[in-house]
Amino acid sequence: MTPTPLTVAKLKEHPLPTPREGSKDDRGSALILGGSASVPGAALLASVAALRAGAGKLKIATAQSAAVGMALTVPEAMVVGLPETSDGGIDGERALECLRTAAEGCDALLVGPGLLGSKPTTAMAVELLHRLPTATFILDAAAICALASHADDVRRHKGRVVITPHAGEMAQLLDRSRDAVEADPLDAALTAADLLQVVVVMKGARTWIVDPQGARWLYEGGGVGLATSGSGDALAGIVVGLLARGVEPLSAALWGVYLHGEAGRRLAASVGPIGFLARELSGEVPRILHEASD
Repeated sequence: MTPTPLTVAKLKEHPLPTPREGSKDDRGSALILGGSASVPGAALLASVAALRAGAGKLKIATAQSAAVGMALTVPEAMVVGLPETSDGGIDGERALECLRTAAEGCDALLVGPGLLGSKPTTAMAVELLHRLPTATFILDAAAICALASHADDVRRHKGRVVITPHAGEMAQLLDRSRDAVEADPLDAALTAADLLQVVVVMKGARTWIVDPQGARWLYEGGGVGLATSGSGDALAGIVVGLLARGVEPLSAALWGVYLHGEAGRRLAASVGPIGFLARELSGEVPRILHEASD
């Protein structure tokens, strides 16, 4: 099957909801579960990106020690501090009841940025999948690596899941070497999409987007500057923001990859091909959204 180049013209086949007068509830509610004592910024980057992509309401569930700083830095969000482990990660078992309460009423959830440990992170993700059968999810970073043993749980969510692995995370998911994934990222993405019945965003210098039926799109823009710390967190935040607005998982993945890549392209032109920061990406998104949606 020939891949479809991801262009603005192709995105027009996946139109976004038209902004209209109304309350913030009309643009949906997103929950971001992420961050730790050592990596609080990952959840921060994703959270700002979700708002920039148009989510109406935002909750952030993060490590207790990072919660106050997060609330002050993202005053637009409700922030929930969760019990921590001795290494500063979220204690999944003690956090579950609080998470269940925080997740109530949310339309879209992002699990993974800045979380520590693939097994405890996956356990929290699976619990939320069971708890919220009609919500849409994006699983990122540590939430991806141990998913193979929970494939049935993910498949039962009936395609309302996006995963955004880089080569190392995909290698752990499929029990392949990183070299093998980098040699054929499309095959890895197709295998994961079939295994889990999810939309896969296979990140890299060339990004593949694959759906559970095997259709595939290729994005080659953005530039080398996007290979920077926190860039993937911004991408995941953009996607969850779109999911909260009611965009279908495939469309949210396609738009998210394009918006993230185009933001990188514009920053490369205004700042330089390398050296711009992941925190700067989300600020470009509203303008790009406006232009691409016309």
